[in-house]
This record gives sequence, structure tokens and C-alpha cells, in this order.
Amino acid sequence: MDHAVPLITTIAAAFGLALIFGFIAAKLRLPALVGYLFAGILIGPYTPGFVADTAIAAQLAEIGVMLLMFGVGLHFSLDDLLAVRKVALPGAVVQMAVATALGAGVALWWGWAPMAALVFGLALSVASTVVLLKALESQGVLDSANGRIAVGWLVVEDLAMVLVLVLLPPLAGVMDAGGSLGADSPLWGALARTLLAVAAFVVLMLVVGRRVLPWLLWQVTRTGSRELFTLCVVAAAVSIAYGSAALFGVSFALGAFFAGMVLRESEFSHRAAEDTLPLRDAFAVLFFVSVGMLFDPGVLLAEPLKVLAVVAIIVVGKSLAAAALVLLLRYPLNTAITVSASLAQIGEFSFILAGLGMSLGVLPAAGQSLILAGALISIALNPLLFAATGPATRWIHARSALARRLDSRDDPLAELPMSTAAEVLANQVVIVGYGRVGRGIADALRAARQPFVVVDDKRETVEQLRSAGTAAVLGNAIEAATLIQAHIATARLLVIATPDTLEVRQMIGTARTLNPGIEVALRSHNAEEAERLVQEQAGTVFVGEQELARAMTAFVMDRVARPSHTN
Repeated sequence: MDHAVPLITTIAAAFGLALIFGFIAAKLRLPALVGYLFAGILIGPYTPGFVADTAIAAQLAEIGVMLLMFGVGLHFSLDDLLAVRKVALPGAVVQMAVATALGAGVALWWGWAPMAALVFGLALSVASTVVLLKALESQGVLDSANGRIAVGWLVVEDLAMVLVLVLLPPLAGVMDAGGSLGADSPLWGALARTLLAVAAFVVLMLVVGRRVLPWLLWQVTRTGSRELFTLCVVAAAVSIAYGSAALFGVSFALGAFFAGMVLRESEFSHRAAEDTLPLRDAFAVLFFVSVGMLFDPGVLLAEPLKVLAVVAIIVVGKSLAAAALVLLLRYPLNTAITVSASLAQIGEFSFILAGLGMSLGVLPAAGQSLILAGALISIALNPLLFAATGPATRWIHARSALARRLDSRDDPLAELPMSTAAEVLANQVVIVGYGRVGRGIADALRAARQPFVVVDDKRETVEQLRSAGTAAVLGNAIEAATLIQAHIATARLLVIATPDTLEVRQMIGTARTLNPGIEVALRSHNAEEAERLVQEQAGTVFVGEQELARAMTAFVMDRVARPSHTN
């Protein structure tokens, strides 16, 4: 093998073996990423044969993280992030504390030093952004309410880990010196500098970047060159991610995420997301291969009970803590299950933290091996957990009276106020989902003085709508009780603006049981799915993003302009 071209040999070996074993995994009805991880093990330093360059593989994987987070930012606005802050902020903080306590507890029981136990627990507390996004995309729920909560939760975790990575060196120095955390401790100075740097980066992106980047994209678009457009998008994602890390100490992932959020202001955001999709997929494969390269299979034989304990903390402990927190914050059961499945793995930040702990001499080599083993196993299991979320929710609902009571408990937002005007509840339009599409339709109906009721499963959205005087109900529209509260029986039109296809079918079935003659307008992700919905006579189906919003709004306004029918 010619070692003068390590980049080429690493990419060729990674992609070639990933293709072979990904195909085999798919044939065995396993997630393809299991094959990618196995390919990484084969070209890693712990198995015989060819050994790829782990440093180059790690950097290529980091580019994948940047592009993936950039794509998420293109679809995730600051308003979306603030909308889920009431569940994402307390949930992420408490869940990280619980997972850290569990990990540190078992490490202390094994006889490790307190600092090593703390680093080990923190490494088990933060989930992988790459794995979560791939899982949400595969289930088609990235843009759903549950998807936004999960992504917002991960953003809070990433912000917390930025602080941890900056504070760990001074904290390790203080602990090694036996000093106290007094007012003159270097820890407080590091914390202040980190907070100021992150705040400066966010302000720069939201004030300057929000104006400059969309303008730059427009100037490049005017040249008519497709390759220049793609180059501009990729350059913005990678350059801003690198600059955020070099100048402000912000992680590559968060820098790219904010770059995407800023470019979302441009009218070409949808095209930018499509053009970077092939690159995101390719580098995501390299990420999973690089994880496999770090794994030493020998730890499974040397420390099987410790590996089992680590996997239990990641998959069971974190999941139960997250689900309990979401339910305590009065969110539906399906939200709790989706969020808990999202967090039942660890990834890139765990590897970075473990490496830093090793370099500082506070984490033993056994700790890094156990973290990598837990990551590999939890990443392989995560798609299976996600695939089981829907069946699990239905199974629990069918067999648990407690679960049904949790989703139907007395909640003032789950029913319309008694003061709701009678004209709002006759021949009204029921809008399910108040995202960009639903909001645009509601604005048009409001301007036309056409009564409507919004159904949404985000508390913050329903609270804001009610404070603005709009009739809104909190709940999942697949539940008959939720649609009854929206007075579906007297509605003239049901508009489903949520992207979850599986739930859409259930919503339509429930609505037509309560109002057999109701007309339905709904959205779809792609033409094939739209054709299936049309064949099923689900209703009038719209496909696309901006085009969808405009066409769906025009359809709704045309229908409400006609003479109303008698229910």
C-alpha cells in the first residue's frame, strides 16, 4: 500500500468496506450504519490487516458533523429553538445530571478517582448529534414537534459540553493541586471567558451574519453557476464552523448549526439544503467508520460486566430519566418515547471529552475503551429503538390505563375555554400543526375573517396562540378527544400541516369517524407518498415547501369562500 497518499487510501478503504458491509447489513434487515461501524473496526488499529489513518478519518468525520448540523440549521429557526426551551433546557440539564451521577457512581464503585469518575459520567451523558439526526430523518419526524424538541434538547447538551470542555483543564489543575474552588479559582475565570465568547459569537451571527450571508448567497446565485452556489454553501458551513472554534471556542457542530440558521433567512435555503445532502450523507458514513476504528473489540472479552453497565446507563438510565422529565413537564407519551429514544446513545462529544481526559491524565485508558464500547453498541441499537417507538406507544396505550390517563389528564390547554365565541365553532377550519405551513394558512384565514381552530402538541405554541386571542387546543390529533375539543363535528375543513405521514392517516380516520363528510387538505414529503395518499382518498394532497404553503393556502381560501355546508 502506498503510504504517501493516506487521505486517498483512508477514503477508498472506508467507502469501499462501508458499501460492502452496509449492503450486507441491509440484506439482514439491520441498520446500514451497523455495517459502517463494522467496516471501521476492520480498518482500525485493533484488528489485523490494513490500518487506515485514524487522524484523517476523524477530521473527515468532523466535516460530516459540520455539514449535517448546517443542514439542520437550515430547517431550524431561532424561534423553533426558543419554542421548545421550556422542555429542552430543564430536560437536558436534569437528564445530563442524572446520567453523570449514574456513570460517576459506577466508576467510584470500581475504585476510580473522583475526577476520573466525573469525566466518565459526563461522557455518558451527552448524545450524538449525527446519530440523532439520521434517526429522526429516517423516521420522517425531523420537522415534527417531537423532532424539534429532540434537536433543541441536543443543542442545549452541546452548549453544556462546550462549557465542560473549556472548564475541564482548569478544574483538573485545581483538583490535582488540591485547591479549593474559591473566588480566585481559575475555574471561575474560565467560565466567564467561555460565556462571553459564546455570547459574542451568537450576537455576531444573529446581527451581522443574518445580513451578510443571505446577501452573499444571492450574489452568487445571480451568476447562474450551480457549482458556485454549492461551493458557497459548503464554504459558509465549513468556514464559519472552523472560525467559531478558532476565534470563540465554540464547537464545530454548533458553529455550523448557527450558520445554517442564519442562511435560513435566504429564499434559497431549500436549495442549499438539497445541494449539500449528498455531501452530508457521504461524510456521515465516514463518521460511523471513524467510530468503528476507535473501538478495541478486546474490551468486550476483558470487561464484559463493565461494558454491560455502561450500555445500561446509556440506553436504559438516560432514556428513563428523559421520558420521566418529559412526562413531568406534561408532554404526551409519544413525545416522551421519541425523546428518550433520541438520547439512548453517545457519540462525538463523548469521544472528544474522553480524549481530553486522557491528555490531562484524569481518565484512565480503560475509561476511554469503555466509552467507545458503549458508543458503538448504543449507536448500533439506536435505529432499532427508534423503529420501535411507534409500536411501543400504541402497545402501551392499548394495555396501560395509566398511560391513557397521562395523555388525557386534566390540562386547561387540552380543551377550549368556555369563553370561546360560538361563531368560531361553527363551519370553522381545523388546522393541525402550527409550523410554517400551518402559520401561513392561519394568517390567510385570519385576514379573511374565517373562523379556525389550531390543534398543536407544543404547549408553548398553544399558549402563545391563546394569548393572541386565537382558538387553540393542545394535544395529538390522532386522539378523538383532541379533535372533539376542536369541534371537528361542526368543522367544514380539516387542514393537516404536520409532516408525519403515519399520524396523518390516523388523524384522517379519527376525523372522518366524527365528521364523515369533512373535506381534508394535507401535505406530503414526496410525490410517491402523495400518490399513495390520493389513491387512499385521504384528501387533497400538496407536495413541496414554499410551493406547498402557497398552494395549500390558496386551496383553503377557495374552499372557505364557497357557501358553507350543513353538518
